[in-house]
Amino acid sequence: MKKALLGAAFLLLFFLLQSTVFKYFAINNIGPNLLIIITCTFGFMYSDREGLIIGFFAGLLCDIFFGPILGINALIYMFIGFVNGKFNRLYYSEDFILPGSLFLSSNICYGLVYYILIFILRGRFQFTYYLMNIILPESIYTLVCSIVFYPLLLVCINALKRSEQRRP
Repeated sequence: MKKALLGAAFLLLFFLLQSTVFKYFAINNIGPNLLIIITCTFGFMYSDREGLIIGFFAGLLCDIFFGPILGINALIYMFIGFVNGKFNRLYYSEDFILPGSLFLSSNICYGLVYYILIFILRGRFQFTYYLMNIILPESIYTLVCSIVFYPLLLVCINALKRSEQRRP
């Protein structure tokens, strides 16, 4: 129950930060994708099931407020959370290389799949423009923001795990 409340609280916090505060810190209208950070983190810190659930709700929030088609973002984020959950066995809290590489690759994967589903199906074929001006800058910006937000998530989730282990 506490895990679900923590996930919901961080999901709402990151969504609000992404959609309000980080709009002012956008560089060339590119902002970080904070929802990727929470989806990946819950995936590799808990399991593929938790990553899938958090991913679904993260994507649903994006679809409801910003998406052109309901369900596209939910599907992509669910996939990302599920795949990141498969790295649960490789994860340990002292390692920052695995989370960083997962944040970067997940954001690139999100951008590519979103491009395929939204733009190519409409006949817009400016892939190199989209890759160089949107996908890669957003991925790097997300990676830089993860340096700040990931330790916060790590501390909160580890505290929750310790409190669950102490309870009989």
